[in-house]
Amino acid sequence: MASREGRRRGHELVPLAALISREMKNEKMEKPSVRYGHAAQSRKGEDYFLIKTDCHRVPGNPSSTFSVFAIFDGHNGNAAAIYTRENLLNHVLSAVPRGLGREEWFQALPRALVAGFVKTDKEFQSRGETSGTTATFVIVDAWTVTVASVGDSRCILDTQGGGISTLTVDHRLEENVEERERVTASGGEVGRLSIAGGAEIGPLRCWPGGLCLSRSIGDMDVGEFIVPIPYVKQVKLSNAGGRLIIASDGIWDALSSEMAAKSCRGLPAELAARQVVKEALRTRGLKDDTTCIVVDIIPPESPLPPSPLPKKTNKLRAFLFRSKSRDSANKLAKKLSAVGIVEELFEEGSAMLAERLGNDEWTGQTTSGGIFTCGVCQVDLTPSEGISVHAGSIFSTSSKPWQGPFLCAGCRNKKDAMEGKRPSGVKVA
Repeated sequence: MASREGRRRGHELVPLAALISREMKNEKMEKPSVRYGHAAQSRKGEDYFLIKTDCHRVPGNPSSTFSVFAIFDGHNGNAAAIYTRENLLNHVLSAVPRGLGREEWFQALPRALVAGFVKTDKEFQSRGETSGTTATFVIVDAWTVTVASVGDSRCILDTQGGGISTLTVDHRLEENVEERERVTASGGEVGRLSIAGGAEIGPLRCWPGGLCLSRSIGDMDVGEFIVPIPYVKQVKLSNAGGRLIIASDGIWDALSSEMAAKSCRGLPAELAARQVVKEALRTRGLKDDTTCIVVDIIPPESPLPPSPLPKKTNKLRAFLFRSKSRDSANKLAKKLSAVGIVEELFEEGSAMLAERLGNDEWTGQTTSGGIFTCGVCQVDLTPSEGISVHAGSIFSTSSKPWQGPFLCAGCRNKKDAMEGKRPSGVKVA
């Protein structure tokens, strides 16, 4: 888990010039370069993606640049996927307190991601539309990768010599026992589709609605125990870098993580994304929207792959060149596999908002004027308006119900509905 030291210190406002100076001093290791590619084949027109490589932690400071890559796989229409693509990033960033240093910013991200996902879901449901979407949202800042996800799109990390790591959790009721138990405990029913004669077919679904997923954004007609609270994982790569493969279930229904990674090794990111899609279509055909983003995090001064040898060349020299290159690669792989090349900084998948927001050490939830803000939607609250996220929660028995973070009345109702403490707020005819 990430250290909470930055949260204990509090987050006073820092002059921009001082913050930029601090950021530059903290840049002890040169940043890697980030290269990416995207490919897709559409069947339903419900997959959407986001690529933004010019985000800034500190406004106006190029050294604080980070990148965002995301895939949104819609269902029951594309409205939720489009809305989430257009609003989720802003909601996440608005939940990060201002004036944080680099390490404090990394520590604040997991909580801000939870708030941003829930706020996006709440706002979209208020529109009265019934579609839903998965969301796999990836932030790459130098060597640190933070991933938040709901649904069954997936992000994997392929590191040279370090194997393949899955940075998401599939929220499919068929495979996820813990999520099935949570949904039924919150008031949902889980079962297969019944046909004439009483036979049951297909994957496990949540009723009402028949959704196969236990977490998503939108889906107001299913029930709010289908929650938008993301699984979040944050890792730090070594200076060997790595490759991220982010894809919708059209890829993962056809390929395992290992198959996807191996199918595109040695290719630049753009060609790699195309190759993963091509391999998925070759294996299964185009049965669903199929979207893939490949992101390469490349160490500085990383040598480019050797150019193809000319047709007319000395055979002995070519053989020696290949042998030397292969030996060097093998030595590097052995060296990297002997050390831990990925450091886990944070991992949490609880669906309980009190557990994900309820950190008493977090002291940065007031404005400069002393006005409280809602821990989810960031609206200003007077002290008499805020309702503690711990109030009445059986899941946070060690917390005090008068301590923050605080929620506005609307977000408190949302929290109660997600935990099955009241019926889902919106009824759809």
